[in-house]
Amino acid sequence: MDYSTLQELWWLICSIIGAFFIFLMFVQGGQTLLWQIAKTKNEKSLVINSLGRKWEITFTTLVVFGGSLFASFPKFYATSFGGAYWVWILILFTFVIQAVSFEYRTKPNNFLGATVYETFLFINGSIGILLIGAAVGTFFTGSNFTLSEFNFVTWQHSLRGLEAAFSPFNLCLGFFLVFNSRNLGAMYLINNIDFSETPDMQARLRKASLMNFIISLPFLLYVLVCLLMCDGFGVNNDGQIAMISNKYLSNFLANPILLICLLLGLVLVIFGVFKTAFTESCKGIWSAGAGTFLVGLTVLLLPAYNNTSFYPSKSDLQSSLTIYNASSSPYTLMVMTYVALCIPFVIGYIAYVWKAMDNKQLTVNDINNKEAY
Repeated sequence: MDYSTLQELWWLICSIIGAFFIFLMFVQGGQTLLWQIAKTKNEKSLVINSLGRKWEITFTTLVVFGGSLFASFPKFYATSFGGAYWVWILILFTFVIQAVSFEYRTKPNNFLGATVYETFLFINGSIGILLIGAAVGTFFTGSNFTLSEFNFVTWQHSLRGLEAAFSPFNLCLGFFLVFNSRNLGAMYLINNIDFSETPDMQARLRKASLMNFIISLPFLLYVLVCLLMCDGFGVNNDGQIAMISNKYLSNFLANPILLICLLLGLVLVIFGVFKTAFTESCKGIWSAGAGTFLVGLTVLLLPAYNNTSFYPSKSDLQSSLTIYNASSSPYTLMVMTYVALCIPFVIGYIAYVWKAMDNKQLTVNDINNKEAY
């Protein structure tokens, strides 16, 4: 493969990992539902222990996503993490307190009390996901940085990345991710918990799935309209970055597979919500999860291909990053490609572990006999 093909391939690989992480955020969404749908101690323990089986997979996927970007697109990693460090520090902090909460919520001599750790879980599932959405939104709206001829990063805003949360587009993308993750979280809990002793909680979860989907729709609509109508950061024939009218609409038209992925993803999410809210099925998570993956993949691929800057600079257009000027060397990408041949085995192992953990639904007796979290 030539150099440009390797660069495009590795953005695709990183995007697949990122889209899988967006699906796995059902853990964070389920955490924010805790006080809404769990009315008793047993119900609360069922929710936390169900989600506790998966939080490490979500965290690991986030780390793998960051590591893949670091290895394949180090210039982006250095620019974003080195300049917009406050937003990334806060995101990381919310995931650290998530890990601490799952490990220490029910430990003996817990002087903070379980409620404090449950609050931490809510912060991770709300503020953490909102900030991730705002950070991803900068792929379309741009960031406030300049790069010197030696690639020294100068951030032009005192908030160091947090200013992204004040953009309407970024905020709407973040809120969509929050409410979509709550929708997926409700679906996962319906699939994973035996409600024979807590039937009322299942009804509350089905209602929560529908309500969070409805709430997410205005934010999704705003994001889609903006993508179809707004100007974008493109690369001219002379290699210069310039503002191009309806750039992302052009990207959809130039890559119809992206439009197909987006539409198919939305249909699958709607189908999953319908199955969950209006039938007795507990399998809605799988169609909605696949749909979320496809929508997330579209969002990550759209700002990178077809001569587009995936990390544009609002302060200096020519400092903007593309997959061609931000990637590692051909040798590094080629070696990583050979290593990536192991990915199917890793996915197979994750699927095996997932099935082993979920071979039967979680019951009240399970948590009473040995409460893990």
